[in-house]
Amino acid sequence: GWCPLSPTGAQTTQLLVQPPWRPAVLWDRVTLTCQGSGTAGATTWYKDGWHWLKKGPNHIIVSERGTYTCDRPGTGLSPPVIVLNDPLVLQVPGQALLEGDTVTLRCRG
Repeated sequence: GWCPLSPTGAQTTQLLVQPPWRPAVLWDRVTLTCQGSGTAGATTWYKDGWHWLKKGPNHIIVSERGTYTCDRPGTGLSPPVIVLNDPLVLQVPGQALLEGDTVTLRCRG
């Protein structure tokens, strides 16, 4: 499933991650999808805080490590998503976790 990185139902831009594990890693062929109001092709993408792609598609396949955000008209800037290229990474499921939840961790390398 998709992984929203801000509260469900909030009237904000959402940046969804597939596969749904955090942190995302390049060797998983990470796809980011920007959801918010506005017309198709109205997404602005940022990488490492810099304007990266204007009037871009709603989804991208990530090919470089970095911190990604997107902007949609009417709902604003998404929370950031960090994509790593580390040889060893400890991952958690992408959904929000609360104290007391049972969680599966993945150590991957």
